[in-house]
Formats: sequence, C-alpha cells, structure tokens
Amino acid sequence: MNKLSKYKLNSGHEIPVIGLGTYLANPGESAYHAVRFALENGYRQIDTAAFYQNEEDVGRAVRDSKIPREEIFVTTKLWNADQGYETSLRAFDVSMRKLNIDYIDLYLIHWPQTETRMKSWKGLEKIFQNGDAKSIGVSNYTINHLEEMKGYDVLPAINQVEFHVYLYQKELLNYCKERNIYIQAYSPLVRGRKFKKNQMNEIAEKYGKTPAQIMLKWTIDVGTISLPKSVTESRIIENIDLFDFEFSSEDREYLDTLNENYRIAWDPSKID
Repeated sequence: MNKLSKYKLNSGHEIPVIGLGTYLANPGESAYHAVRFALENGYRQIDTAAFYQNEEDVGRAVRDSKIPREEIFVTTKLWNADQGYETSLRAFDVSMRKLNIDYIDLYLIHWPQTETRMKSWKGLEKIFQNGDAKSIGVSNYTINHLEEMKGYDVLPAINQVEFHVYLYQKELLNYCKERNIYIQAYSPLVRGRKFKKNQMNEIAEKYGKTPAQIMLKWTIDVGTISLPKSVTESRIIENIDLFDFEFSSEDREYLDTLNENYRIAWDPSKID
C-alpha cells in the first residue's frame, strides 16, 4: 500500500486511503494554501463541508492545482440546518456553486438529525441518481442509525466518524465492513491531545516515526480511510509519510488495546 492506494466503494468509484481534512482551516488563504500544498505533495483526497465555510477555497485550490479533476476526490457535507428533501437539494446546489467543480465525488449527511435524516437521504439518493455526486454517504452514524437504512434504495458508501486508537469503534467498523460501507476516520490524531502518552512515544522511536504517524498508520491498518487535518506544511507532509514501515504483530496487538472510548466530538449515540 502507498499514498496513492485506493479502495473501491459500493458505488463503483474509488477513494484514496488517506486525505486532507479541512475542518478549522480558516476560510481564505489558509484553507486555500493547505489544500494546494497537500495536492502538490501527493494528497488526492480533500474533505470539506458546508459548515466549514471553506468550500470556495477548496474548489479554487483544486482548480488551480492543474491536476486532472478525475484524479482528485472531493467530499463535502450537508449541514443540519439544511436537512430535508427539498432543502438538501438546494444545499447541494449551493455547495456545487461554491466549489465550482464539475461534480462532487462524495456527499455526506453531516449528522443523523432525528426528524430529517430520512428525508435528507432521499434527497441524496436523487443527487446520486442524477450523477451530480459520484457517491453518497453519512457521517456520525451509529449502528442504530445505519440499521434504519437497510430498506433504502441506495446504501451509504461511507460512514465518516470520529475514529482513532483511543476510540477504537471496532463493533461499528465490523458492522460496516460486513455491509461494504467504508469508515472514514476523522480526528485520527485526537487533535494532538494524546501525543504525550509514553507508550506512543516509545513505539514512534522504535520505528523512527512520530506519534502522529503511528496513530495514522494504525487507522489505515485496521481498514479505515484516514482524514488528518493540518494547515502546517511540515505536518501535511508528515501525515502522509506512512507507507514505508509495518508494525510488528506484537505492536499492532498492543495498539489495538489502547481504546479508552475517548471522544473529542459530541457522541452521536445520544441522537435517537
């Protein structure tokens, strides 16, 4: 596996195993430069959202990169205030105008809103059937939320959730694998809050890597698509330099035991 490796989604389209997240990448030159720099250094997947308010910057960076559009995988998301059938269609059109690209590779429902998620999914199915989004999916969905979707015309290709070595959602991962739904791991670096853990530093030293690289490599090895975020050039490069080493079986088993159910984002299991 390398930084250009891809997984095939249930939609028939392929997605890179690692991408750049842009949450908290400030609208304007900060977000634009981060995306341009990432694309220049081997990233081929960019994740944004209407809520992030940087879709215009992401789209401009994609266009200015001069990389063929079909080589870049772009994700954006439907925000809670826009959920519903007609409103989801309108929100998608707004995102398309802001991104100013020919199509969106992946469109996600950002959160499983109780009253509107079913209507929102019908809107996404229409967007998918029209070919405006190559794949559709969800974010922050638990097994209960996914179970509700079993009878839908189109199943999600992706479930993007908080997932890292300290929040090893193994049951959710296995559930999705069995149904050909890929997990995208957001906050795979726990926003740096766990870097001082002694065990992570010890393993990093053993492989000549940083704690961040150990954490990211683990998310990929367990079968998720990793979405680290940064606007710092050195970290953007560091976060994709993961494919020149392999964990020993003992270290991999040890990393699997570090789960603390530690969350940074709000717990979606609280949503009926």
